[in-house]
Amino acid sequence: MNWLRRWNARSLASQFFIAGGLISIATMFLVGLLVTHLIEDAVIHNSGAATALYVDSVVAPLLPDMQTESLLDEGSTQALDETLSQGALGRRLVSFKLWRSDGTILYSNEKALVGKKFPVTDKLERAFAGSLVARYEIASDPESIEEHALGKPLMEIYNPVLQPWSGQAVAVLEFYESAEGLGDSLAHARLRSWGAVAALTAVFFLVLSALVFRGSHTIEAQRKDLRERVNQLSTLLAENRGLQRRLQRASQRAAALNETYLRGIGADLHDGPAQHIAYASLRLDSDLLINATTQPEAREKELAWIRSSLAEAMTEIRNICSGLVLPQIEKSSITEIVTRVVEAHQHKTETRVETIVDEDGPELAPAVKICIYRFVQEALNNAHRHGGGIQQTVKAVSHNGHVRVEVSDRGDGFDPSEVRPSSLGLVGLRERIDSLGGSFDIKTGGGGTTVVMTFEPMEVGDER
Repeated sequence: MNWLRRWNARSLASQFFIAGGLISIATMFLVGLLVTHLIEDAVIHNSGAATALYVDSVVAPLLPDMQTESLLDEGSTQALDETLSQGALGRRLVSFKLWRSDGTILYSNEKALVGKKFPVTDKLERAFAGSLVARYEIASDPESIEEHALGKPLMEIYNPVLQPWSGQAVAVLEFYESAEGLGDSLAHARLRSWGAVAALTAVFFLVLSALVFRGSHTIEAQRKDLRERVNQLSTLLAENRGLQRRLQRASQRAAALNETYLRGIGADLHDGPAQHIAYASLRLDSDLLINATTQPEAREKELAWIRSSLAEAMTEIRNICSGLVLPQIEKSSITEIVTRVVEAHQHKTETRVETIVDEDGPELAPAVKICIYRFVQEALNNAHRHGGGIQQTVKAVSHNGHVRVEVSDRGDGFDPSEVRPSSLGLVGLRERIDSLGGSFDIKTGGGGTTVVMTFEPMEVGDER
């Protein structure tokens, strides 16, 4: 089946050119044979009919009444001998015979054949049926020994002799004509016929080939385009699968981080406000407040401790809530968002933050704005806790949908490998940025720490 695979590997145009070429050649050969045969038959028949008409016009008046079945009388024989041996007719005819329906030769210029009876051939039967029979070939009949000895094709004609009043064929004239030039005419006719058939077949095949090659070129172009599209779709599908797996992992990590974050909030509430409230609750049951003999100054001092504990609990609760609740930033610009976070951080930590913002891009999606807010907030908190808040800087750039936010400090830095997977800070930032399709990078060392988040234009489209 190797040939079948090689054949199928060819283009449609190549397959058509090979198969169509072979079929066209075979068709041209068959049509050429048919047309040539028809033309030869027409030429031979017309030539024979013209000769038969000429001979019949000369010979028929010399024949006696053909109702009798006897041989020709001496007068008719002599008249035919003189007519057939002289003039143009004598030069054209090679031999002449007059047949009776039973195969007997009534007259012949070869006297030895007169009176002999031969088998009735198909040509003779058709002539007695009233048809003119013409052949151009080398004589091969039993009575045509001398004609066969010439060794060249002759025009053989069988012409029926009809009764004027009944139209019945009572005898048949058979004669051989040298037909000089007929062979050349037939050869020229064959050549012209084959040339015409070959030219028409070539034109037809070339026109079809042009159409097929054009269609094949279109099909190949469409197939190439389809193959490219399939490759693109396959690439997109592979990317989509990767994004799905990435999203699934991000969702799983986000769920785990949420649980950790909630436990962190619970721990902050338990270790902070809950302790102060519990301390205040215990002091409410102290003897200084219950005993009626307690001095007013001591009771007031005890109440002041309780008020102080409750105030500290309320302050810590407000601080926790302020870290959880976002301000209204959906309609804010990047400049307003960064400024709001920086001012809150400076007020809280009493440190200074250098701020550089450059924006001229389109409106960002709310999810991206929230991510920027949390990123700057968490990065500044880490810079203050771990880097001492030394030379804190925030740089934010937004151009044509490309967003880059960078937070840096000049502290001592840290080892990123020591960050626990359960840590809420850097891990939470990375998961939040990854979930939106952005990128997160961190550089740290003895000269300080820099964290960078980046979003490309396709990643920050309007989420409407």
